[in-house]
Amino acid sequence: MKSVNAIFTFIFLLISLYTYSQQDLTSGNNPPPVPVPPPAGGVLTGKITDAKTGEALPGASIYVHDLKKGTMSDDKGMYRIANLNGGKYLIEITYRGYSTIIETVTVNGDTQKDFVLKEAVVENEEVTVTGVSSATRIRQSSQPVDVLKKEQLFNVSATNAIDALAKTVPGVNGLSTGPAISKPFIRGLGYNRVVTINDGMRQEGQQWGDEHGIEIDDYSIQRVEVLKGPASLMYGSDALAGVINIISQRPVAEGHIIANALGEYQTNNALRGFYGDVAGTKNGFSFNAYGSYKGAEDYKNKYDGRVFNSKFYNQNVGGMLGYSGTWGYSHLLVSNFNQRIGMVEGDRDSATGAFIKAMPGGAEAITTNSDFNKISPELPYQQIRHFKISSDNNFAVGKGSLDVLLGYQQNQRQEFGNPDEAATPDAWFNLKTVNYAVRWHLPSTQYWKTTIGVNGMSQTNTNKAEEVIIPDYDLFDIGGFVFTHYNKNKLSLTGGIRFDSRHVHGKPMNIDNELKFAGFSRNFSNISGSAGLSYAASNLVTLKFNVARGFRAPNLAELASNGAHEGTNRYEVGVNNLKSETSLQVDGGFELNSEHVSLETSLFYNHINNFIFYEKVLNGAGTDSILTDPDTGDELNVYRFDQKDANLYGAELAIDIHPHPLDWLHFRNAFSFTRAQFTGEVDGTKNIPFIPAARLFTDLAVSLLPKGKSLRNLHINLESDYTFKQDHPFTGFDTETATPDYWLINAGIGSDFVSKGKTLFSLRFTAYNLGNVAYQNHLSRLKYAAVNNVTGRTGVFNMGRNFGIKLNVPLTFTWN
Repeated sequence: MKSVNAIFTFIFLLISLYTYSQQDLTSGNNPPPVPVPPPAGGVLTGKITDAKTGEALPGASIYVHDLKKGTMSDDKGMYRIANLNGGKYLIEITYRGYSTIIETVTVNGDTQKDFVLKEAVVENEEVTVTGVSSATRIRQSSQPVDVLKKEQLFNVSATNAIDALAKTVPGVNGLSTGPAISKPFIRGLGYNRVVTINDGMRQEGQQWGDEHGIEIDDYSIQRVEVLKGPASLMYGSDALAGVINIISQRPVAEGHIIANALGEYQTNNALRGFYGDVAGTKNGFSFNAYGSYKGAEDYKNKYDGRVFNSKFYNQNVGGMLGYSGTWGYSHLLVSNFNQRIGMVEGDRDSATGAFIKAMPGGAEAITTNSDFNKISPELPYQQIRHFKISSDNNFAVGKGSLDVLLGYQQNQRQEFGNPDEAATPDAWFNLKTVNYAVRWHLPSTQYWKTTIGVNGMSQTNTNKAEEVIIPDYDLFDIGGFVFTHYNKNKLSLTGGIRFDSRHVHGKPMNIDNELKFAGFSRNFSNISGSAGLSYAASNLVTLKFNVARGFRAPNLAELASNGAHEGTNRYEVGVNNLKSETSLQVDGGFELNSEHVSLETSLFYNHINNFIFYEKVLNGAGTDSILTDPDTGDELNVYRFDQKDANLYGAELAIDIHPHPLDWLHFRNAFSFTRAQFTGEVDGTKNIPFIPAARLFTDLAVSLLPKGKSLRNLHINLESDYTFKQDHPFTGFDTETATPDYWLINAGIGSDFVSKGKTLFSLRFTAYNLGNVAYQNHLSRLKYAAVNNVTGRTGVFNMGRNFGIKLNVPLTFTWN
């Protein structure tokens, strides 16, 4: 409680400082601030040149994140952004092979601003829009933020979006159920403790389920921002661990039409993927349309051979229409994601150890090659359809602006598992969500930016099949916040406070004339806040510190579940009177960027009150409570949700050595570590479940031919990916076992193929797990599949050796 009071005291001091600064600036003791111009239509023009040669840089990107508009420099390095309302804007100028420039520019009528770029071997400046009131330099963000761009994701070979992040961002992991399902975990926390944002709208599926993914197409991703640590201040309940902000649609440069065609193939599971998009902007009018397809057969490893029913396929289509002017912008976005995923059960023939499959009439059959070599899943499988439509708007209001977001999404998850009725879903969750957000950005002063906002959602879930795990329910929540950012010289201070209220109503349900779910209503309210600072101790070093209070209201599975999960050996029972989880996290770290070394380090400590987990239910005799599943006849252990305080702490360290003048050589290292314990023992252990093992990732890379005439940006790398043993499992109720360490070696080579200065196509070859190591990740749920009686090994192993190829063909046209 003392720490919470410290946050609010810091916020009060910020507000007091703001009030004092305004009085002091008008008293004559200090020079007056730079005046903020009145709203007026304006044009920003200028030239982009090379700092060393003075030559023009054609094709440089100039982007205004808050207005979601930008342009590219022409053949003479000139750029022009029209229809700008008078005011201050954070401008980002990027050009491959050069240091990014991020600068606040005051636009008043026709304004000229030239930019001079320096060649660079690493990217040391980024902009973030996650967890802040408006676009901000990452150096000025007090919380750790990692940014991945489309070009970086192109170099990663993965089977889904979260696995791609887990391979790249320290502190991010995926709880997986085969190659198509991966739930994001940040610093050891996942499920509803991580909020995923897609194109400004909170992604709402069935995050509570072990076997539920995030339903976002990785090919469509243009940019990802990962914020580590509580972000309930900006996003409300569930952002206890952090935020993954995925941007897949945004307007392209003014006066251009840009298209891409991408293809991918992976050898291990014959994964084939295709993606295409076309987007354009002219006189403020923007459009975008895209579509993708991905399918994979059963993957293989040296212990299991082909892993039966790990196959999947998905399609996704989407688009955007928008217009921007001096008044702001308005964008209409839509997407429709459809996926079928096989569920690996791991049942095997006792005599041969081969995988078996269920047949009509209760029979079983040993799988053959014909069962592996197709992408259409066998029973059991899931079909997930996720439709989204949203209106994203920004309006100029006096010297400030108003953001308004309204969205609707429908998540339909069907589970099929009965061979006698293969076309009839056993379970069908139909989740409908309306999202809303209004943020008023007050007029900026010389040092201050402040935002007041309200956001929340209205949600309805309906069961449409016989098998019911959670009840039908209605949910409504609303939260209001104030966030302020002070920046002067080398010091940036941020702080804010928020209040949330959530109402949940579970509806009574009868199954076969018996009451399965009793009706209930719960109200949850919370106050959250954060305070932090970023200090540029020098041109090379930035120090950061942040303290934040976050919260998470219990989800419906925790409050009211009553049923068995597919692929698990447990029957879950919810508890209506659970309390909200609340956390207090402290982050500290520093960044160093020099000519030879780039270093980022972050330490964190997180105390969580009322951490929710499940435990076995004992019967009157003191032994395990057992229920028989009426659908399968299997005997299931009964688990019930409970709460206990917990502590988590850990660190992330990333260092990139690029010794000058060997600018073509990079030696990157990233280490992440998380430790988590309950404050008291649970069935003989203090360890918390699903905590990832420590990991050391090393990448030795060579970058050549940055200005080649035929081959450009040739990139060759060799990776060492070592995961330490996890010998602190949650052994309570036989939930987890220790996981041994493993070491993977990966490699890649890629380049742009160029003609007359324009990229014809980009090609990338990757090799994953070159040693064909058989391993099990601690967060792989397949680790706990059935025992192979022939080998004595428990569970299913991860993917073996895998070669991949990606081809991307970009097309750019001037829209006259």
